[in-house]
Amino acid sequence: MTATSNELLGLAFMMFFIITLSSTARYYFKFFCFIVLAVICAVGPVPFMLLRPRDYRNALLPAYLCTKFGQMLGASFEVRGKENINRQHGGVVLMNHQSALDLIVLAFLWPIVGRATVVAKREVLYMFPFGLASWLWGTLFIDRKNRNAAKTAINKESKAINEKQAKILFFPEGTRGDGDSLLPFKKGSFHVAVESQGYIQPVVISKYHFLNSKAKIFNRGQNIIKILPEISCAGLTKDDIPPLMERVYKLMQSEYELLTDESLAINNLSKSL
Repeated sequence: MTATSNELLGLAFMMFFIITLSSTARYYFKFFCFIVLAVICAVGPVPFMLLRPRDYRNALLPAYLCTKFGQMLGASFEVRGKENINRQHGGVVLMNHQSALDLIVLAFLWPIVGRATVVAKREVLYMFPFGLASWLWGTLFIDRKNRNAAKTAINKESKAINEKQAKILFFPEGTRGDGDSLLPFKKGSFHVAVESQGYIQPVVISKYHFLNSKAKIFNRGQNIIKILPEISCAGLTKDDIPPLMERVYKLMQSEYELLTDESLAINNLSKSL
């Protein structure tokens, strides 16, 4: 064995012990692995995506790979409420937003909801090569700093709800929140739902007890994704948006609390075994 090989082997052992003993080192290492693996999952199939650009099916293989890599890193999910999905019409899918790991949640939902489009901030488009892959599977990029442009882009996409029976996926909080309560919802997704006279499909993800960005903890954990029954927006107008937002928020908050308590009990039980 050469000196270089010995040095690499020694470095590998040193990294192993640091990651084993330090939760902070483990946190950054696992997130680094997640980012690298996510990019590989997304970019690897790009040559095949070029054959049908802007097609939601381009994300099916990356989604499958992402769920498997998520499990490998310790982020496991159980999906409930699949019977509440109706592929015969489009709608707006609302999900609570906690972390970059929500990409795994999208990966689980993508093959379930059918023809899907996700809304993301414009900056993601320039995160090459991930941005290219996102564009190829139909991500709608909006400029949050330009409200009029963002509203116009989303309203155009909302036509796909009725014309293509598409599901548009939103994080209504607009930013990440990891507390015991959901953050206040923004109006954009509700405008789309009302304008399309379609359906809102709330999806609630239990709190990530295994993840704590402040304490730099990234352990293993079992999480729950629950797809709730649709809410019809037929007959609603812009004046109905505030009470609709309040209704959906209370519904999702109540479910978030229940799922969070259940997932905490599940994770505590697994630790004791």
